[in-house]
Amino acid sequence: MSERLFGTDGIRGIANIYPTTVEMALAVGRAAGHLFQQEKRTHTILIGKDTRLSGYMFENALTAGLCSMGVNVLLVGPLPTPGVSYIMRSLRCDAGIMISASHNPFQYNGIKFFGPDGFKIPDDMEDAIARLVTTHAIDDIRPTAEQIGTARRIDDAVGRYIEFAKASFPKGMRLDGLKIVCDCANGASYKVGPNALSELGAHVIPIGCQPNGRNINEDCGSMHPENMRATVIRERADVGIAFDGDGDRILMADEEGQLLDGNGLLAVLAVDLLERNALPQNAVVTTIMANGGLQNTLAAYGGKVIWTNVGDRWVVETMREKGICLGGEPSGHMVLLEYNTTGDALIAALQVLATMIRKDLPLSALASAYHALPEAHAAVPLNGKKLPEKTALNQIQVEHEAEMNGAGRVVIRPSGTEPVIRVMVQHESHRTAEMVLKNIVEKVSAL
Repeated sequence: MSERLFGTDGIRGIANIYPTTVEMALAVGRAAGHLFQQEKRTHTILIGKDTRLSGYMFENALTAGLCSMGVNVLLVGPLPTPGVSYIMRSLRCDAGIMISASHNPFQYNGIKFFGPDGFKIPDDMEDAIARLVTTHAIDDIRPTAEQIGTARRIDDAVGRYIEFAKASFPKGMRLDGLKIVCDCANGASYKVGPNALSELGAHVIPIGCQPNGRNINEDCGSMHPENMRATVIRERADVGIAFDGDGDRILMADEEGQLLDGNGLLAVLAVDLLERNALPQNAVVTTIMANGGLQNTLAAYGGKVIWTNVGDRWVVETMREKGICLGGEPSGHMVLLEYNTTGDALIAALQVLATMIRKDLPLSALASAYHALPEAHAAVPLNGKKLPEKTALNQIQVEHEAEMNGAGRVVIRPSGTEPVIRVMVQHESHRTAEMVLKNIVEKVSAL
C-alpha cells in the first residue's frame, strides 16, 4: 500500500469521498469481521456513532459487512467514544467500532476500532484490515443460511454509560449547589453530559445539546468554547464544561470565564493527586506539544512530565508501559486509566469537580498553580524539497534549547498531514520566544 488507509486516529475524511465511502465501510466491515472471526464461534462487535448526518449510512454499511461475514452486531446509536469502549467491554464484545470524525465539521466522518480490551487496535491490525480491503482476498468468503450474522440495538446504552461515569465520582459526594454550563458540541455527549451532572445534584445549563446532524462542533463545544465562557459569566455559573463531538476531549472555564485547556486541567488533577500521594510514579504523560508550564507546575509539587510523540495513542501506550494513571494532550484529550481505557471527557470533568469540592475551592483557585509559558509557532513549507534528516532537525533543537539555559522548550517536527515542518518555541519571555522562532525558521528553511 502506497498510503495507509488508517491515519493517526482511524479512517477519516469527507463523507462520500474516498476513503470514507459506503463501499469502503462495507469492505472494512467485512475485513474486520474476517479478522475477528478466527475462532469457531460467533463473534460480536459493537458499533456506536456521534450525531453526524452521515453516521446512518456508515452504521448500516459496517453492519452489513460484518453480518455478511457471520459476525453479530450490537448497535448503541449516538454515544461518546469512551462510552463505546466501556459498553463493548461490559457486554464482552470482541471489538468495538466508533463512527466519528471527533472535532471535525459535520461533513467529515471516520471509523476507529477498539480491541476486546477496550484499547484502540494496534497499527499492525489496522494494516491487516487495510490489506484485506485492498487485495480483495476475502471477496469469495460468503457465509450463508444460519451462518449470517444478526444485528440488534442496545436501548439502554446511554444509561449504562452514565452510571459507569458516575461510579468514578467519590462515594458520598454530590454536586448540590453547583451551577454548571455544559456545552455538548451538538455531539455524542448531548444526553450523557447534562444527565450525569444533574443526577449528581448539579444545576445544569445545557447548550449545544440539540443535534440535527449538521451542527456538530459548529460554533460550540471544545473547538469553539466562546459561547460556553460567555454563558458562565452571564449566568454567574460556578464552572463551564465543553466537550468535543465524540466526547473524548474537554475544555473547562472557571467562574470568571477563564479557559483551561488540557495543560491546565492536567495540572489541576495532577497537583491534587500529588498532594494526596496518589499519583503513580509522581508523573503525568503528555505530548511534546504540551506547555512547559505544566512541567514547572508539577516540579514544584515533586512531580514530573513524561513526553511522547503527538497523538493520544502514544500517550496511552506510554501510560500503560510505565504504569501511569493520568495523561492527556493540550487539545483536551484526558486519559484516566484508573477509570477508562481511552480519553473520557465526562469522567475527566467529574474528577475536576470532585477536586473543587474536596478542597472547597473554586476552579480559578485550583488553576492558579499553573502558569503557561508564552508560545510562538511557525510552519516551514517544504516547497517540494525532501524532508530534512531527523538528526539535522534535532541538532537545531538542541542548540537553541541550550541557548535558553533551561528557561524554554523547542519542538521541531514534520507535520503528519501537510508538507511542512512545524516549529514551536516556549519561553518565559514572549519576545525571546519570537526571536528564537525566527532564527530556527531561517535554519530549517536552509536545510
